[in-house]
Amino acid sequence: MVQEQFALEDNDFRKLSKLVMDTAGIVLSERKRAFIHGRLGRRLRALGLADFSQYCRLLETDDGDDELRNFINAVTTNHTSFFREAHHFDFLSRVIIPEFLSGNTTRLRIWSAGCSTGEEPYSIAMTLAAGPTALMERDIKILATDLDTNVIARGAEGAYELERAEGIPDAYRKRFTRLRDSKVVMNDELCRLITFVHLNLLGPWPMSGPFDIIFCRNVVIYFDKPTQRRLFDRYADLLRPDGWLIAGHSENLLGVCERFDLVGRTIYRRRR
Repeated sequence: MVQEQFALEDNDFRKLSKLVMDTAGIVLSERKRAFIHGRLGRRLRALGLADFSQYCRLLETDDGDDELRNFINAVTTNHTSFFREAHHFDFLSRVIIPEFLSGNTTRLRIWSAGCSTGEEPYSIAMTLAAGPTALMERDIKILATDLDTNVIARGAEGAYELERAEGIPDAYRKRFTRLRDSKVVMNDELCRLITFVHLNLLGPWPMSGPFDIIFCRNVVIYFDKPTQRRLFDRYADLLRPDGWLIAGHSENLLGVCERFDLVGRTIYRRRR
């Protein structure tokens, strides 16, 4: 067992928690200690290190720059599924798409921030592609970003184990996917809509926007309140007036950002 091989002392846990906070804005509370212990124990074994103190010292050196990405990948959580919180995709289909088609613009830009292994942006793409024919004649692009380089690579591959694809409605699965080597593979129509990019939400954002819709679901729950305020303010800056922000089921902008109005279940609209 990892717990028997490596002891995670209080001082080392504090150092690792501070590094995650400074680098990615993620708060690691004491209840996450066993999770971090197990995840990083694998890194210690892979590197041939004797204890967490050695690992901390490695991260503090110039040579630790290469390991920092592995460290961040190891401690981030990537729970996701196709059409998770299905009411968001229903709202996209029933409300946002018809409003877009009735407008005078042909450009639609969507950002999936914290996309994990790609189930969210592919769910967005399927919802769009299943819409009116006129929709797919417009200029549509979906940006999918995540802090974890491993999950970005998996999302760009667009191939999923059968059990992970169970959340895809049957009609969508038949129309937008195919089987290959016992995996469910997204078709080219969806892949052309999505660009997967590694991005740290706390760092610079190279995109200029404006975005029409930002999905940021079950991401900010890992940040403290000051970081959440800065993040939602940056989202507002990058959204067009009346643009949509889709949050996660356990997230609430009340007392965090006054630049959005709540218009549905964890669905917000930017104030003009």
